[in-house]
Amino acid sequence: MDQIKIGQFLKELRKEKNITQEALAEVLNVSGRTISRWETGNNMPDIGLLVELADYYEVTIPEIINGERKSETMNQETRDTAIKMAEYSKNESKVEKRKIISVLMIVFGAFLINSALAIFPNESSWGSIYSILGAIIVVIGVGVGIKTLIIKKSRRIVTIVGCIILLFGLFTISDHVTVAHFHQVPRFSYSKSYGENVVEHKMLFFTVIQKNPGTENEQVEFAK
Repeated sequence: MDQIKIGQFLKELRKEKNITQEALAEVLNVSGRTISRWETGNNMPDIGLLVELADYYEVTIPEIINGERKSETMNQETRDTAIKMAEYSKNESKVEKRKIISVLMIVFGAFLINSALAIFPNESSWGSIYSILGAIIVVIGVGVGIKTLIIKKSRRIVTIVGCIILLFGLFTISDHVTVAHFHQVPRFSYSKSYGENVVEHKMLFFTVIQKNPGTENEQVEFAK
């Protein structure tokens, strides 16, 4: 494949159309420098733009690749094949972008959860708020990622539900460890009941009693 010859042919076709490089660049939604690099043979159009160029100049793709005109009409089969290849290329690009977005969301969500648990004290509701927000981002990231890996919708739903259950389990275990080993109040209680010098924190699987909150004699233990 002679890129110099192809570039010269593209230049001749543009001149036949009586259009400048800048005007052609606007038609193809590329830069004027890109058109110049094609016509000097320093670069080649990708398959999608090759189809657009063939349509615009009313030549066949083989004619562009060979750098010379051989027929008056474009071979429909060749054109259809090129279009399918372009669509496939675009789909592949979308899949890769979706994977990158998925990984970034999962990493950011996990970072948000870890930061919230490390920065905010157990008594602050901000720790649980940011942790839940991070969990939501992780779940969305998983949903974006598995869309390209799992075709059946039912399996995607099961995977997402499993991810939610896993995160809920991790939060529950985190609170259990916090109470059992560090004697601190849980972060993710769904209900609090206040009594005289006593706060009752209700979790789904256990209840925690906080005695003498805010004093030197504060005690945090599981309800018996």
